[in-house]
Amino acid sequence: MEVLLQILLVIVGFVMLVKGADWFVDGAAGIAERFGIPQLVIGLTIVAMGTSAPEAAVSISAAFKGTADITIGNVVGSNILNILIILGLTSVIVAVAVQRSTVRYEMPFMIGISVLLLVFGITGNQVGRAEGAVLWLFFILYILYLYRMTKNQKAQEPEKKEGKTSIWKLFMLVLVGLALVVFGSDVTVDAATALAKIVGLSEKFIGLTIIALGTSLPELVTSVSAARKGKADIAIGNIVGSNIVNILFVVGTTALILPVPFAAGFVVDMGIAIAASVLLLVCVLMRHKLDRMGGTIMLLGYAAYFIYLCVGK
Repeated sequence: MEVLLQILLVIVGFVMLVKGADWFVDGAAGIAERFGIPQLVIGLTIVAMGTSAPEAAVSISAAFKGTADITIGNVVGSNILNILIILGLTSVIVAVAVQRSTVRYEMPFMIGISVLLLVFGITGNQVGRAEGAVLWLFFILYILYLYRMTKNQKAQEPEKKEGKTSIWKLFMLVLVGLALVVFGSDVTVDAATALAKIVGLSEKFIGLTIIALGTSLPELVTSVSAARKGKADIAIGNIVGSNIVNILFVVGTTALILPVPFAAGFVVDMGIAIAASVLLLVCVLMRHKLDRMGGTIMLLGYAAYFIYLCVGK
């Protein structure tokens, strides 16, 4: 009976994820169109911050409870998964076009702040309040860059049509969709973890697979849904923006509350996160888009990382 209940919860969780992602993307795209905001900016801000909410909530609440030990592992693990698994799976399903500004500015910026976080970590074995302030400064500059991008891009005039979805309904789609995505991911992860324990899988295996991937389910379903709807800018912006937000906002805010320990073992993981970001940039530059070949390479990259985790730790 317990097994049937958990299977039912997994199904319910996935239904919430899929439907929530559809509403979330539709609402975000509608808001972008209504206000003349580039879809890429929506992906880099509203969608990215929304899907990064679980990582932010876990890290910041842990800091308020007096421990920030999980922050680096939470952020680094999420960033690796976002690129190698989420974008890998998304581009295998449907090719993702990438804007020139993303290749020229956002991706190199993501790589740069990843290197900066590594430098902060290895110089003092922690990310202190001063470093947290620096990360927050970069976060403010990032928001200003997005604002300037919006101002510089010529906004298309919205079509005057009767019966067009009202702005409050678009915001409701975003809020309800995001709530379904986050809650659906929690239900799915909890039920899948319970099933794994019932069949006798180890805690380590559950942590490295079900829980690790489960915390990135919001990014996965949102990116795939956006790409399939032809909103590729939201899909790529979701992941690049999420990784930037994870480092600058999540680590920065946590470090301002409480210094964030940076264990020696994270040096390798941070190196892999940086390598994954560079691999993403190279794949896009080689093909001028993120297609099935690039996605396959990234999935193979995560398979190698997974083997390292299982063997080396």
